[in-house]
Amino acid sequence: MLAMGSDLIYYQFSRDKLVRGDFSHFLGLYAPDKLPEGRRLRQMMNSFVFGIEGWDADRREIHMIPEVRRFYAAFHEAWPYWLYFCNLDVDTLRAMTMCCLPSITALQVDGRTQVAVTCDPLDLIQFIKRDFLPMNLMCERAEISERGIYDRTKAVFEYFNLPFDAEPPAPVGSMAPQSARGTTRIGRNDPCPCGSGKKYKKCCGAG
Repeated sequence: MLAMGSDLIYYQFSRDKLVRGDFSHFLGLYAPDKLPEGRRLRQMMNSFVFGIEGWDADRREIHMIPEVRRFYAAFHEAWPYWLYFCNLDVDTLRAMTMCCLPSITALQVDGRTQVAVTCDPLDLIQFIKRDFLPMNLMCERAEISERGIYDRTKAVFEYFNLPFDAEPPAPVGSMAPQSARGTTRIGRNDPCPCGSGKKYKKCCGAG
């Protein structure tokens, strides 16, 4: 089911299609060859909210249900652009990402009816690192500036409560600011903040 409103696109997968692993209708609308370019694609950044129907009576967390985990893992393989399109004001992307991680742990918290779900931070970082390439491909297609890519990257790191200490890119035509020691501050040619050891522009800032 597809609904639009308040500049958001709500797409809900039925239980039947989820169990069958069928997301062909969605790809018929939003596969890469169906997506626009330039300004229209820029307007679609941060605009998707996904959901599933038919599991309301299940008391388990969504990312603890095997059928849901299998579905979102397969959906991600077919459409790995979540970091570009998913809205960061809701928890949907976090739950979808948890479904794709190799292992998660559920902890019962005293005094609470819901369980706390944790994952290996390295698994989460590796997942996000891989997804920055397709995100940046969408950014390039949408003709988003380096500053826009930086802002989206920073927002993604903050959404997942991960540290992000890279400096924003210098404005076009200006010199990069200098630190107190006279060395260039962190930019696209400096080590990536994710800890991979690669340059930022070759890792999370690739595009």
